[in-house]
Amino acid sequence: MAAHRCGPLKQQNKAHKGGRHRGRGSAQRDGKGRLPLKTLSKKVRKELSRVDQRHRASQLRKQKKEAVLAEKRQLGSKDGPPHQVLVVPLHNRISLPEAFQSLQDRDTGTVHLNDWGSTHSFMLLCPRMKHRWFFTSARPEDLHTVLDLAKVADTILFLLDPLEGWDSTGDYCLSCLFAQGLPTYTLAIQGISGLPPKKQIDARKKLSKVVEKRFPDDKLHQLDTQQEAGMLLRQLANQKQRHLAFRDRRAYLFASAADFVPNEENNLVGTLKISGYVRGQTLSVNSLLHIIGHGDFQMKQIDAPVDPFPLNPRVVKSQKDPAMAMEICDMDAVTDMEEDVKVLMKADPDRQESLQTEVIPDPMEGEQTWPTEEELNEAKDFLKESSKVVKKVPKGTSSYQAEWILDEDGESGGEGDEYDNVEHEDLMEEESQDESSEEEDEEEYETMTIGESVRDDLYDEKVDEEAEEKLLEKYKQERLEEMFPDEVDTPRDVAARIRFQKYRGLRSFRTSPWDPKENLPQDYARIFQFQNFTNTRKRIFKEIEEKEIEGAEVGWYVTLHVSAVPVSVVEHFRRGAPLIAFSLLPHEQKMSVLNMVVSRHPGNAEPVKAKEELIFHCGFRRFRASPLFSQHTAADKHKFQRFMTADTAQVVTAYAPITFPPASVLLFKQNSNGMHSLIATGHLLSVDPDRMVIKRVVLSGHPFKIFTKMAVVRYMFFSREDVLWFKPVELRTKWGRRGHIKEPLGTHGHMKCSFDGKLKSQDTVLMNLYKRVFPKWTYDPYVPEPVPWAKSEISSMVPEVDTE
Repeated sequence: MAAHRCGPLKQQNKAHKGGRHRGRGSAQRDGKGRLPLKTLSKKVRKELSRVDQRHRASQLRKQKKEAVLAEKRQLGSKDGPPHQVLVVPLHNRISLPEAFQSLQDRDTGTVHLNDWGSTHSFMLLCPRMKHRWFFTSARPEDLHTVLDLAKVADTILFLLDPLEGWDSTGDYCLSCLFAQGLPTYTLAIQGISGLPPKKQIDARKKLSKVVEKRFPDDKLHQLDTQQEAGMLLRQLANQKQRHLAFRDRRAYLFASAADFVPNEENNLVGTLKISGYVRGQTLSVNSLLHIIGHGDFQMKQIDAPVDPFPLNPRVVKSQKDPAMAMEICDMDAVTDMEEDVKVLMKADPDRQESLQTEVIPDPMEGEQTWPTEEELNEAKDFLKESSKVVKKVPKGTSSYQAEWILDEDGESGGEGDEYDNVEHEDLMEEESQDESSEEEDEEEYETMTIGESVRDDLYDEKVDEEAEEKLLEKYKQERLEEMFPDEVDTPRDVAARIRFQKYRGLRSFRTSPWDPKENLPQDYARIFQFQNFTNTRKRIFKEIEEKEIEGAEVGWYVTLHVSAVPVSVVEHFRRGAPLIAFSLLPHEQKMSVLNMVVSRHPGNAEPVKAKEELIFHCGFRRFRASPLFSQHTAADKHKFQRFMTADTAQVVTAYAPITFPPASVLLFKQNSNGMHSLIATGHLLSVDPDRMVIKRVVLSGHPFKIFTKMAVVRYMFFSREDVLWFKPVELRTKWGRRGHIKEPLGTHGHMKCSFDGKLKSQDTVLMNLYKRVFPKWTYDPYVPEPVPWAKSEISSMVPEVDTE
């Protein structure tokens, strides 16, 4: 009888553990160096019962609800600032005077008109609703006014056309406002009551479909009658407020009045007195003030005049006409304001922030003193020790005879050491910024023939032929960069070892070391750098939340005395432009290197080259600069991009004043006609001068003769000396092979190369060279006013480009 044998799927049980208790030594051996879990240092959270958990959740909900209600009650109340509403018509058929006439209901409250320049505004006081509004307006084609007023507005009221909603200018304005950050907004339709009753329902349905793309799940209100305007005002008063992070941590003020007192020495500079309501945070007189579009200034003092628009004004009972009573009350308020002006704070010179923006570099800093005799003797001894070479020589050989005895590979080894030393000394050098700007145009692109561009006869009169040729050349360069990234031709008239002497080879772009403090340009001596930017930002924000600051509280009507202001600021205000001031956080007046993450705006397809002058709207600042483009990666080195790509996010690097994120970023380009075109939107990433932007150039060669793993490559270099110079740099091919140069052949740049596999005849041999690049110091705080925006038919057409 055959014995039973278990199959391969027999169950394997665990072996029985012999002893119940183990000693300390056996436990440590079995643990193999593993440590026991550490107890958490944080306080252990007390386990709550289910009833207590529900009670705690209800308390948190109640606290949040009370905070929202308190914020609603504060805005527009007698103790808070007026509810500032920006009215933006998104279509050219919308009538702003009719909309303002509907909102200026004398039965609802008191209206105070205030016409300054092209931007009309009025104050509406409603004691019955316990609310006061301040209405301003801006046309969408006036780009700077819309963006500046949106920075300080509590609510934006968009007026829509009943048939189309918005036109091309309104759509462009919405793109800019969405990129900058929208506060609370409301949509209103003007003129729908003028349509026939049967068409009104269809118009609302069509308009709802159009609006859903930009504003999903938002209700449309009507603004044609006084009753509809009253309902709209209640909606504005009860709306939940949306917060913009860059303004919630700073004090800001919208100027309702401004006065200029010139200095005795110079009439062009003087003291500017700005009156308005404090918003955001408490305003300290020792902090700096940034007036949008004009620069940073210091304050002398803060006055506290009487509020010219109180919610419950004093009424003179002896007057029979109530309107006349209001006028007398307003005159009394003005006289009281002139007589009883209280000085709230005066600046303390010891505590006041400095206006210094740059470091004044010391040219003698880092200079080496003349060495002493001891240091010279030590250097000679060190050279003698290092120059001694150990050799194997026959017995009885003198030191003089040993000098003439060569090793087996002495000549080749000495030659290799020489080139290794040259590679280490010269190829590791960085390029100064002045030289790089001169050589940039020569090194980046291949020469090419320009094809004829087909133009429509209808546009011949409008088209600038010279500008079109330049634009076509940029399109061709961008297309070449996409097809052959970073590839350049080796020059025939200049030796490659001279042309690319600032570059170096890297074994791995991701892991090879690169010192961020190595060979910095002279401009880096002018900027400020944080030891730890993230910790500084956290500390400043924590002080804002916890520390009590002495100054003008939110909601107070104050007059700021700003010193050393040019007269052009008040002239600009009197022409009708808004005057808006933001207080600066510590260090925000100082220059550094800003890195911003941006994405290409889909409405603009024109190629944008690196180091072109662009217009930045970063948070509350406006300035011009020529930035660098680089890849947005998590590594320590980031590859330089010659053009702004349309499909991926990129990092824009430029010299600019420090701004603490979060802050929105808008990039504009000024056209030849003075119009500003939106090209990219994004946010501020960091303030970090150590972020390395590495430029790559690729030299290409072609295999001439192919052996098993060896090949003769030509057309990469054109002299024997260049081949020996770049011999230590690793080679790669487009099909994934890796190799290195063995030796030069002849005198015309042919070289023998070995690879890790057999090459194909259609493959291309490449050599990657790298150098660090820095932005240009082209920061300019002056941004010219743009002409009214209009959609361009020519610039929106992307030409088909053929490259040879």
